[in-house]
Amino acid sequence: MTLASAPPGDLLALDRAAQDLLFRAARTANTFTAEPVTEAQVAAIHDLVRYGPTALNGQPLRILLLRSPAARARLLPYLSGGNRAKTAAAPLVAVLAADVDFHQRLPELFPHRPRAGDWLGDRVERAAQARFNATLQIGYLVVGVRAAGLAAGPMSGFDAAGVRREFFPDGRHEVLLLMNIGHPGPDAWHDRLPRLDAGEVISTI
Repeated sequence: MTLASAPPGDLLALDRAAQDLLFRAARTANTFTAEPVTEAQVAAIHDLVRYGPTALNGQPLRILLLRSPAARARLLPYLSGGNRAKTAAAPLVAVLAADVDFHQRLPELFPHRPRAGDWLGDRVERAAQARFNATLQIGYLVVGVRAAGLAAGPMSGFDAAGVRREFFPDGRHEVLLLMNIGHPGPDAWHDRLPRLDAGEVISTI
């Protein structure tokens, strides 16, 4: 069998079981078991995904974990009706936000250009950079959750301004996404939706 005729999965360095864990068999979960997600698991996930690239190594993603019933109760009023029940029942909920003042850490994170933060003096431009790179990091986080043998349920159906006021009153964070995390429960999955083929996505010039 030549490389040209090999199944696409055989052309990857990652073994097929790991490919399935991270992508083919992984799904967005809508229900979870009661098994908790530990602090050690969350730390291990972050220790893996922190190596994903961001511009200027800025790493603007900030993660607020809601564990207590009181914290969850503060969040639920800002969710759309379809997201409330599953969020109330999830073992762990993460509020994912971009730190607009991430540039203050650049002397530490981008030490060969200690004045790099000066390039980002305009708050509007800096916020756009923060949102873009934090969104990249959210993609890495989803894969990291799957690598831990857990399921992620990212959600965009919520009042972002309300969540920001409730949990980030300092004004330096923009809330991007919510994510339920845990072990998938009964009826966790909807049917798999179609995916575009390589020929529909990739072009060459």
